[in-house]
Amino acid sequence: MAVALSARSVAKSYGQGAGAVHALRGIDLDVHAGEVLAMMGPSGSGKTTLLSIMGAILRATSGSVKIDGREIVGLPERALPAVRLEHVGFVFQGFNLFPALTAAENVALALDVRGQRGASARRRAEQALSDVGLADRAGHYPADLSGGQKQRVAIARALVGEPGIILADEPTAALDSHSGRLVMGLLRRLATERGRAVVVVTHDARTLGYADRVIKIEDGLIVGEDRRPPGLDGPHITDLTKRRKAHA
Repeated sequence: MAVALSARSVAKSYGQGAGAVHALRGIDLDVHAGEVLAMMGPSGSGKTTLLSIMGAILRATSGSVKIDGREIVGLPERALPAVRLEHVGFVFQGFNLFPALTAAENVALALDVRGQRGASARRRAEQALSDVGLADRAGHYPADLSGGQKQRVAIARALVGEPGIILADEPTAALDSHSGRLVMGLLRRLATERGRAVVVVTHDARTLGYADRVIKIEDGLIVGEDRRPPGLDGPHITDLTKRRKAHA
């Protein structure tokens, strides 16, 4: 599989000298097109910091980050929005939907910032909603949607610009088990059927069965990795992790 995103020796520090806080201490990681990568670790371990650097929201203090082969560390600030728009779709725990806009209008906002408006943008937004199973909710406002439906609207918004990389920060944290499974199943299909590289930061062990790889981050370092062997269906990866721990 092609490498969609790579990180080498990525470090992130806040402050200087003895009082500096080292959020990341040298991360090496490749994310491939067509895979779901889950990142786990305790609060403050550096997961969201790494996700933000991978998505060109935060700058690394040092190291290399390449998106589709292009180095983004060192790019001027004015160049980063174009990188995000072209390559990355974001999904957040809090949905980040505008309450005064319908589902279709929320999705169309992602096209508006790309200069795409009018009837063609509306059609693309409606198709994106259809792709996540919400064709019949296009005219509904967020207040009329369930949590799982809101998250699927957020995924449609992330997808409508056709990015190669989807970065999701705790996408199931606010959802019940059924909605969480729907959302993770959708993210998995985006990887396997559309070749997207999907990275999920999560504390939710229920999501691990949908991942091809699970990396564990502590104190700004990758301290472990589990891969799903060929032929295993998704939920077995959680059991595999438990077995490895039991035999450690």
